[in-house]
Amino acid sequence: MNRARLEAFTDGMLAIFITIMVLDLRPPHEASWQAVSVVLPTFLTYVLSFIYLAIYWNNHHHLLHMAQHIDGAIMWANINLLFWLSLVPFLTGWMGATNFDKLPTTVYGIDLLLCGLAFLLLIRTIIRSQGPNSALKASLGADWKGKLSPVVYISGIAFSMFLPWVGEGFYLLGAVMWMVPDRRIEKRVIPPSHGASS
Repeated sequence: MNRARLEAFTDGMLAIFITIMVLDLRPPHEASWQAVSVVLPTFLTYVLSFIYLAIYWNNHHHLLHMAQHIDGAIMWANINLLFWLSLVPFLTGWMGATNFDKLPTTVYGIDLLLCGLAFLLLIRTIIRSQGPNSALKASLGADWKGKLSPVVYISGIAFSMFLPWVGEGFYLLGAVMWMVPDRRIEKRVIPPSHGASS
């Protein structure tokens, strides 16, 4: 399969997920802070989920530029990632509608963990297809973010069973961790002259 086709398909799916989430946002029926407070949980979960989807879109874009070719294993690993990401809109709506109740907040964290593991699987699949001298493997190095992320999500899941707001804090920490620019792959994909002008 052509790399551009896989990237375009993934971009389209992520755009659909974001569209579904934004369609769930309902404006308050009154012009008052009390009315705003009713829809605030839904809005906050939307913001968090939007950030996560944006992070996956950004990282997926850079990741595929390191793939020398696309084989069946990579395609299925990509589909696996998209499946777990496709649950984000549903779980976002559920968590917002229940005002961050324990069960939906816990399940939301489980999905974040599975998304993270699916992304790691996609990385490993691309590395395996490139052979022992993988450029992607050299770019990632120790990959402390990839190893730390599951710990953050599991901590969030554990706290969500008793203190959902603390669990949300861990999910936010995971997002912030990945929002910090990671130049490992960019350095190999984007020439220095382009990076300087952007």
